[in-house]
Amino acid sequence: MVDDNELNRLRDIAAPAPDADAKARALQAALRAYDMEEKTLPGAQGSVSGLRLTERAQRLWSEIMQKKLFATPAIAGLVALPIAGYATIYMLGESKFGGPEFGGDKITETLADKPTTVKPPVVAEADKQKKADADSESRNAGEALVAPTSPPKAESTAVGGLTQQDVLTRNAPEPAQSGEFVLNGGTSTAAPAVDGGARVGRMPGTVAEPKLMAQQPAAAPADQMLPQEENRDRIENFKTNPVHAALEDPVSTFSIDVDTASYSFVRRSLKEGFIPQADTVRVEEMVNYFPYDWKGPDSTSTPFNSTVSVMPTPWNEHTKLMHVAIKGFDVKPAEQPKANLVFLIDVSGSMNEQDKLPLLQSAFRLLVNKLRPDDTVSIVTYAGDAGTVLEPTKASEKDKILAAIDNLTSGGSTAGEAGIRQAYRLAQKSFVKDGINRVMLATDGDFNVGQTDDDDLKRLIEKERKTGVFLSVFGFGRDNLNDQMMQTIAQNGNGTAAYIDMLAEAEKVLVEDASSTLFTIAKDVKIQVEFNPNKVSEYRLIGYETRALNREDFNNDRVDAGEIGSGHSVTAIYEITPKGSGGEQIDQLRYGQASVNNGGVANADEYAFVKIRYKLPNEDTSKLITTPVTSADEVASFDQASTDQRFSVAVAAFGQKLRDEDATAKFGYDKIMQIATAARGPDPFGYRSEFLSLVRLASALGGNR
Repeated sequence: MVDDNELNRLRDIAAPAPDADAKARALQAALRAYDMEEKTLPGAQGSVSGLRLTERAQRLWSEIMQKKLFATPAIAGLVALPIAGYATIYMLGESKFGGPEFGGDKITETLADKPTTVKPPVVAEADKQKKADADSESRNAGEALVAPTSPPKAESTAVGGLTQQDVLTRNAPEPAQSGEFVLNGGTSTAAPAVDGGARVGRMPGTVAEPKLMAQQPAAAPADQMLPQEENRDRIENFKTNPVHAALEDPVSTFSIDVDTASYSFVRRSLKEGFIPQADTVRVEEMVNYFPYDWKGPDSTSTPFNSTVSVMPTPWNEHTKLMHVAIKGFDVKPAEQPKANLVFLIDVSGSMNEQDKLPLLQSAFRLLVNKLRPDDTVSIVTYAGDAGTVLEPTKASEKDKILAAIDNLTSGGSTAGEAGIRQAYRLAQKSFVKDGINRVMLATDGDFNVGQTDDDDLKRLIEKERKTGVFLSVFGFGRDNLNDQMMQTIAQNGNGTAAYIDMLAEAEKVLVEDASSTLFTIAKDVKIQVEFNPNKVSEYRLIGYETRALNREDFNNDRVDAGEIGSGHSVTAIYEITPKGSGGEQIDQLRYGQASVNNGGVANADEYAFVKIRYKLPNEDTSKLITTPVTSADEVASFDQASTDQRFSVAVAAFGQKLRDEDATAKFGYDKIMQIATAARGPDPFGYRSEFLSLVRLASALGGNR
């Protein structure tokens, strides 16, 4: 080990002076070595000798320093130069500026689009341009690394026939597809290729810039209002049924309604996160959506049976509910007549959405698979005009029918009136006597060519139904749904209206409920209830606002009403105020008295008298069924009512709650949930469980009101 003192001594010794002779000898040796090197060098090749790589780097650094640039930006620029060069080649390869619309060729394809060999890059022209742009790119890249990017300006500068605002829109980043990777929020192909197409310079404000830095949202001009999405749904407006004084207006008359469109529309609205518009909620359609085990008729001589019960009202201790239940005769499949069906399908441009034509095609495939071999199917489509896609064809040729459905495409305006006429002509062409002859219209309800007025369509349908061909309507989609038109033509076409928002609903309507949907057992069914003012002070009908009839219409066989299909169940609920209960909302008349010749009221022990009038499908004269409602039909408590009765009341309360009606203003969703949960009963298809989930959604969206 060396001693520190020895090292310090050596450090302090002075360096010896250079020897002149040694210096001269060294110089001579160096000169001789240089001369020898010159003699051994190879001959010149005719090219100017270049600097070594290190010497070129030193000269570049010297020139940068001579320009008095600060060291930090210079270093940042040199570091960013290769990144900027690669990114420039990549962005031009991805950009649409080199595409056909700008006079160039297509730049690149994603691996998902073309998983074959990638075209090799053409770099000769790119190298020339890159060298010319090097200084500019390095400065811009350096600035991007040290300063935030200002938001792009929305200008109107034209680029290749497009405004810069158009460029921003058309070059919006898309989700990464298979075979792509994500770069700073954008998408990039795994191996971008650059063709020799037109090269477009760097444009601030386009989506190319965010490839190197955090994306900045494009700022809209201060004077530009963002467009609001227009909701073009056409929904019939109506007012909730009022409370009537039994003494002044003891008779209530309405047509039955077996449609279910409202429930499906409400379900879609709630699942999309908002409380449905009040006029889309038709309480009777929500109640009648569910199958109930009401007592049906004992034989086919009477097409349906009615059951009437009276029970306490869960949301008002001063009133009672009069529950009217109708059950149609369930015709066995083996006894059902042949079916002649015409699919009238809207293929207009408005149907070009996933929940419209594609869902429609899947729905009708389900129905075709349900038909028997000797049933007949025809297909008519309408857009700008109507056309026959499939002439009457036996269901035994299933593949031919399914192929015609699968080949449907959308486009054009909506000539619905022409399509309806053509569908009726085909139905008459293959008419089945004593069978099922029905046009099945599938549409979003947008009629804009031909007879577009609802009254004109109503008259057309009324005329055609007299031939024995009925019409049902199936609505698809939203934001263009003409629910008002659907209800009009279905009611006047002796058919039903359903709204199909998902394939499960199509299965319910066209498969599980196919018999009731297609096979009518009674038409023009009307209900009239006369209340006894000695027993009932007031009453109101829950729902059926759009089905109200005049009192004199009940006995007029020329007035159209609803139909009942095989196995259909129909429910109507009245809220009544017993006389003297203290729940009256209308003051009594000073001079009014209910009396008869004997000084009293006839049948004073009855709550009401229910009359039902109907026609058999092939008859024009109605028949009458009557049922008195007495105390024998009353249950002491709500819990003593049947499971189906209590569940139907829960659905009625839910519909009123969604409409924000006064009657259920203080009746919370939690109470509705409690009743429905206790009355869920057998639920083989999960409809009632789904209802409970909708109540929970409405409670959350409505703030538990």
